[in-house]
Amino acid sequence: MQVIGICRFSYPGLGGFQVTHDSLEERIAYLYTPDRLEERFRFFETITLPGIRAQFDTDFTFLIVIGDSLPQRYRRRLEALVADVPQAVIQAHPPGRHREVMQRAINSVRQASSEPCLQFRLDDDDAVAVSFVHRLRSAAADVTGLLREHRTVAIDFNQGYIVRPGPRGIAAAPIQEPYWTAGLALMIRPDTMQSVMNFGHHLLAKKMPTVTFTGEDMMVRGYHAFNDSRQTRPSRTPPLTPLDADGELLFQMTYGIESDHVRRVFSAAL
Repeated sequence: MQVIGICRFSYPGLGGFQVTHDSLEERIAYLYTPDRLEERFRFFETITLPGIRAQFDTDFTFLIVIGDSLPQRYRRRLEALVADVPQAVIQAHPPGRHREVMQRAINSVRQASSEPCLQFRLDDDDAVAVSFVHRLRSAAADVTGLLREHRTVAIDFNQGYIVRPGPRGIAAAPIQEPYWTAGLALMIRPDTMQSVMNFGHHLLAKKMPTVTFTGEDMMVRGYHAFNDSRQTRPSRTPPLTPLDADGELLFQMTYGIESDHVRRVFSAAL
């Protein structure tokens, strides 16, 4: 089965954000604010990319969608960060309806096949375990029979951490939450052109069969001042505790995230 992950890197779409703006120009100005972009790059480099770079199963595509208005200096910086990630594909798109643009982007890298396609979405401040692609394929094989009666099936890994990286390292809290985007994927029938981005993640159980796997750390949710969800509703984040040496080792082995790398990158921002 082909595996495609999609990551929106500050793409200025119409829709797709909980923070609203009165005009497209206001949205672009907000997304490209230097302080915000700098934080996105720090998270992307230290939290998101390590797990993608270290996947056990290397047979997947990691599609990064940006706006065609992203300033060239940031485009070049992004290209440099993923230069050693052969699975990474950067696509620049003009502003458009969010779900339609994302569906076209995913389908442009989707291969013609008689097998289902596995798709996941990853925000540019989140992460998946280094075993994610391997476990996703294994889980899909276990439940593929559901596609006989359904066009799409959700596969949910519900365990991981909320993290706040900073100059002193990583503060974290364990979580078990269903249908969070970082641990969620869709198995899609070959005759179906819908994508993982066509569905709101909290509404999946109303749209298709869902299967949840627990007991294994598989996702990381980044926590910071620019979280889209935190702008529109009160935070439910549990207290975050600095990782000790054992916790840092767990993060390195599970997610490829190195606390010393986090400290260097976030200290340089001071």
